[in-house]
Amino acid sequence: MDKDIDEDIAVRYSGHRALCEIDLPGQRAIERGRVLVVGAGGLGSPVCLYLAAAGVGTIGIVDADTVSLSNLQRQIIHHTSDIGRPKVESAAVKMKAINPHVNVVAVGEMLTSRNSSSLVEGYDIVVDCTDNFDTRLLVNDTCVALGTPMVYGAVQRMAGQIFTYLPGGADYRAWFGCCPPSQEQPCSVNGVMNTVVGVIGTLQATEVIKYLSHAGDLLDCRLLMFDAVTMTFRTIKSSVRSGR
Repeated sequence: MDKDIDEDIAVRYSGHRALCEIDLPGQRAIERGRVLVVGAGGLGSPVCLYLAAAGVGTIGIVDADTVSLSNLQRQIIHHTSDIGRPKVESAAVKMKAINPHVNVVAVGEMLTSRNSSSLVEGYDIVVDCTDNFDTRLLVNDTCVALGTPMVYGAVQRMAGQIFTYLPGGADYRAWFGCCPPSQEQPCSVNGVMNTVVGVIGTLQATEVIKYLSHAGDLLDCRLLMFDAVTMTFRTIKSSVRSGR
């Protein structure tokens, strides 16, 4: 049985192991990785799927919401048959179906000031896949306080943005201050192109895999912006460090 598992893993991750940037040591590091994903919606869907497929050892998912019909346009980890089901349970089933070797920790509750530190502690990196200002700021401030790296992502209509926070670098407050954007509204209200969510979520997963495997440069102190209307990417650098 152990031999069968070893052969499964060798074949399953052969794509990564063939990359000189990752190779066997990098893939082993991915398999030892512990990643917390906050939000199992539009951004969290591709993040969770790709991290599971990549073989991240432990993936925690925090979300108190249930699947609704309007989610299915962009939250590709959930199916029509999942409507009414807790999102973390729906996501965990799909992730284990892709890769039974990963450990999925489903936390079906809201991230609050009371539980944020205990939920984030013990993870190597956090992925912010939330869709409201208050929770984003809470995720950010918790990661800054604990010295935990974070990958931020957000989408609005037909555009999105992403950056990676490393301790001492530019965090959410350094980029955007402490006031919510004047036009910030949920995707269900403001509208969003479903593939834009996929682009940003996939980039977030890419940053996590690179961080765990020490492959390539991260978006540390760099904000990457994507515009689907003009089909362009733009990067802004920041010299401002953590706001706390």
